[in-house]
Amino acid sequence: MESSLGFVTPVRMHFDQALALQNGQSLPAYDLMVETYGTLNRERSNAVLICHALNASHHVAGIDPDSAEVGWWDNMVGPGKPLDTNRFFVIGVNNLGSCFGSTGPMSLDPQTGRPYGARFPVITVEDWVHAQARVADAYGIARFAAVMGGSLGGMQALAWSLMYPQRVAHCMVIASTPKLSAQNIAFNEVARSAIRSDPDFHGGDYYAQGVKPRGGLRVARMIGHITYLSDDDMATKFGRALRRAEGALDAYKFSFDVEFEVESYLRYQGDKFAEYFDANTYLLITRALDYFDPAKAFDGDLTAALDATTATFFVASFTTDWRFAPARSRELVRALLKLKRDVTYAEIDAPHGHDAFLLDDARYHNLVRAQFARIAEEVNA
Repeated sequence: MESSLGFVTPVRMHFDQALALQNGQSLPAYDLMVETYGTLNRERSNAVLICHALNASHHVAGIDPDSAEVGWWDNMVGPGKPLDTNRFFVIGVNNLGSCFGSTGPMSLDPQTGRPYGARFPVITVEDWVHAQARVADAYGIARFAAVMGGSLGGMQALAWSLMYPQRVAHCMVIASTPKLSAQNIAFNEVARSAIRSDPDFHGGDYYAQGVKPRGGLRVARMIGHITYLSDDDMATKFGRALRRAEGALDAYKFSFDVEFEVESYLRYQGDKFAEYFDANTYLLITRALDYFDPAKAFDGDLTAALDATTATFFVASFTTDWRFAPARSRELVRALLKLKRDVTYAEIDAPHGHDAFLLDDARYHNLVRAQFARIAEEVNA
């Protein structure tokens, strides 16, 4: 039976050894915020790593004791849930460059004593995976029972299977892609342009000015929300509903104020996001999304890129997800099948667009539950 994890307190893990980055630079001593659920078994064989997407964090499940916020994947992770913490030890790591406690642009640069700001080094998915591997080392975990993520988190799970093939038994890639399309990169650039064009951005050094590019962040988030939802979902939620009565005397008065319910929703989401997220983090993480392309080193041959993998794969997509379309997941599955890898693929007919991977859907959750039941059998064999 499903139940809540209750209050969960994160830990700050400090690493003194410099991290060599893919761009040739290195990051000296750094911190990572980590949250864990469940109990690591004596063999240390029941650990599952959850990789987060753009605006998420280490707070995967349970309740934050300070903010009372519920974890972003609380419907997936917990006692009796698809990823059952009665069986598995689950780890959530806030990635480098993020703004939820791990070292990032808001952190103090030890060389200057001021926030890194725009000087924080460019971070890639591969850099995140190397940092996560050090977290695994700190817990004495030689091999994960599974590495799992949705969207950008799915890219990290895939990277784990390529970079540390002997340390991943199962790779679970949900609503993701082996590389972004040109259209996806274009959406990211429009969002970044909105932030950079904000007069309060100050070239990324807005901390010293005591301001924040809220206007740019609002627009960036609104753009993102449009791409995360399907047309059908937006039509069902909002349609063309007006916020005022249809028969009002000013029904046709031209206005730039909020007129439609969908506008109200987008502005609300943008305002909320601008208060808690960091603009430099947004720029960094969307660039990491853009750069990820494991096939690039193999002249675009994804099958060749995946040849080093040894994991069993679970890949899931959603029919109305046009941002990370099922065609991209099928591309990954075809390449894995050419290599005769053990792969399960589910294409779920859900109306919610890209956000479907975060929502309750019995078919989707039952598939994940069945996959983890299989993994639990292997762990306990």
